[in-house]
Amino acid sequence: HEVVCIDKDPEKIAALNEGRMPIYEPGLDTLVAENVRQKRLAFSTDLKPAVAQAQAVFIAVGTPSRRGDGFADLSYVYAAAREIAEALTGYAVVVTKSTVPVGTGDEVERILRQARPDLEVGVASNPEFLREGAAIGDFKRPDRIVIGAEDARAAAVMQEVYRPLYLNAAPILLTGRRTAELTKYAANAFLATKITFINEIADLCEQVGANVQEVARGIGLDNRIGAKFLHAGPGYGGSCFPKDTLALVKTAQDYGTPVRIVETVVAVNDQRKRAMARKVIAACGGSVRGKRVALLGLTFKPNTDDMRDAPSLSIIAGLQDAGAEIVAYDPEGMEQARPLLQGVAYAEDAYACAEGADALVIVTEWNAFRALDLARLKALMAA
Repeated sequence: HEVVCIDKDPEKIAALNEGRMPIYEPGLDTLVAENVRQKRLAFSTDLKPAVAQAQAVFIAVGTPSRRGDGFADLSYVYAAAREIAEALTGYAVVVTKSTVPVGTGDEVERILRQARPDLEVGVASNPEFLREGAAIGDFKRPDRIVIGAEDARAAAVMQEVYRPLYLNAAPILLTGRRTAELTKYAANAFLATKITFINEIADLCEQVGANVQEVARGIGLDNRIGAKFLHAGPGYGGSCFPKDTLALVKTAQDYGTPVRIVETVVAVNDQRKRAMARKVIAACGGSVRGKRVALLGLTFKPNTDDMRDAPSLSIIAGLQDAGAEIVAYDPEGMEQARPLLQGVAYAEDAYACAEGADALVIVTEWNAFRALDLARLKALMAA
């Protein structure tokens, strides 16, 4: 396939044309460079010629939580649909890749048809299930490819787009558009529920003297449950789970069918991040006032520089409120963290971070932190 990527931000496009990636994702720079070299991939700020040539146009803009009510903000999606409508010259399938609430595809189709009643156009939903930090592998070897389309012609174009992956035996699930939209939210809500479930079990384990990692292994070996997403930690963050669980809750309330389990998941996860700071304070004898606390790992998960809704933000705020002095280190996330955090010192590596610290908090499970020299850490720390 030949792909043109369009963005409003000229600096981002200029950087991409120079081979500099706007995000950290393992293997992305090599993949981009190779496809640019083969003239299959190009970057531009000019939407019109790109759309005019295209058989499929993917909308992959942000859908952040809307201020005030937590519903997904669809203004970027609808603005993109209006621009695409003006640029179309013949039949194309407009594909929603962004995570959007049920019925968004219907509205995109209405916008396109209202703007261009002269043109035939297909509208499909094609949610992505990529994990940050493993996105390339997940794209090439997906568990499934979900395509939501209301007409055979649009479905046929989408199947042709994904034919190379289908040859790798990736199952294609053809559904209605609304089903595809809801599948994405249901998947993320279920995974968020698994994380939150094991986090609550972890709290119980601490009180009764059980080992949560062994409990997780004990239940995860049951193939009806599965081992993935059963790793206890400081709560989920990132660009997907927080906003998607909230959007699902709001959608369900609007339709009069509240999703009580997901509502509880959202509430428990929000409380958990702040509770992590209280755990650190308790471990320091009940007070961190005037103490130096070192934090390893700022991003919401390893192998990304994404700071969105990262648990570290709540933990640092809680410790600072209690009077602690914070020094932090992350292999990739420090540039993204600087504008979000006040009064934090940054170290150049894990050992420099630990130097003179009264407590060391490992927040993100980067591989670099799995192999730390504990004797060296003990010698460097104040307590």
